Amino acid sequence: MPHTPPPFSPARRRLLQGATAAFALPLAGAARSADAYPARPVTIIVPYAPGGQGDVFARILAERLGTALKQSFIVENRPGASGAVGSRLVLRAPADGYTLLLGQTGEIAVNPYAMKALGYDPLQQFTPVILVGDSPLVLVVPEKSPHADLAALIAAARAKPDAVAYASSGTATPGHLAAAALALGTQTRMIHAPYKGAGQAMSDLLGGHVDFFFSSASAAMPHINSGRLRALAVSSRERLGVLPDLPTVSEATVPDFQFSLWGGVFAPAQTPAAVVASLNATLNAILAEPAIKSRLEDDGAAVRPNTPQEFSAFVRGEAAKYQRLVQATGVRVD
Repeated sequence: MPHTPPPFSPARRRLLQGATAAFALPLAGAARSADAYPARPVTIIVPYAPGGQGDVFARILAERLGTALKQSFIVENRPGASGAVGSRLVLRAPADGYTLLLGQTGEIAVNPYAMKALGYDPLQQFTPVILVGDSPLVLVVPEKSPHADLAALIAAARAKPDAVAYASSGTATPGHLAAAALALGTQTRMIHAPYKGAGQAMSDLLGGHVDFFFSSASAAMPHINSGRLRALAVSSRERLGVLPDLPTVSEATVPDFQFSLWGGVFAPAQTPAAVVASLNATLNAILAEPAIKSRLEDDGAAVRPNTPQEFSAFVRGEAAKYQRLVQATGVRVD
């Protein structure tokens, strides 16, 4: 069964009716819906270093937006403070559509609850434009792990509290919080080993220095295919198309378990509605192109059309989930 994220609100059909005509228009037609926008180059801030999922999303979109709207779209990486540095930079820019954020799970839905002095309110100060992609996490163990399935891993954690260790790409990242939710849901105690990025976490997992890691599907698949890693479960509600026999965590042990790495385009609040609507229509058309859609899906991301209203509802649901989890686990970013 292919991976499909949970549906948006029941009002989806009504919300999409007004956008359907725009999606059908050529890209140039979508561009004309907001007068002369863009009349000058547009900057897309990625609040992380190059090479990650958000950076990939931004560069794919920037190239096509430039072609569609006959203007330069420049990707600028501004890493720091778990995405907060780049996010604050966007909020200091005029709300005119010329400085956008490629925002992801951490800086939008997690940081407000896990960081003491974030300095901004993502739900109030950003306008969601479009959800670009939503990628599940895969729980993987080294090839020589004694844990044949998720039940065995949980049994080991129950038998010896604080003996099972899991890696993450950093404190309060989705992978960390997914593992913390797994421990909470199974009433087990496991050791968190945070690393400075997914690459370091994966390296130590392959070396057998930690027991498991909730990895992005795209990073895990080469090692699963080579036999160096074994997948025990997927974090989405539905099974992965590339691993149809792999159970979800919900199936295996914790009902309603749902964690993913998602990314979308955001603008500062008060950005003109016409600009937001134009960007949404153009980006929906780009994401529907077979070459773009398959490129993102090959990297493990689910892609589907969505309106700013739907994306906003999605973000608020994610924020509420992480708020509850942070409060329950006490996770904090220094």
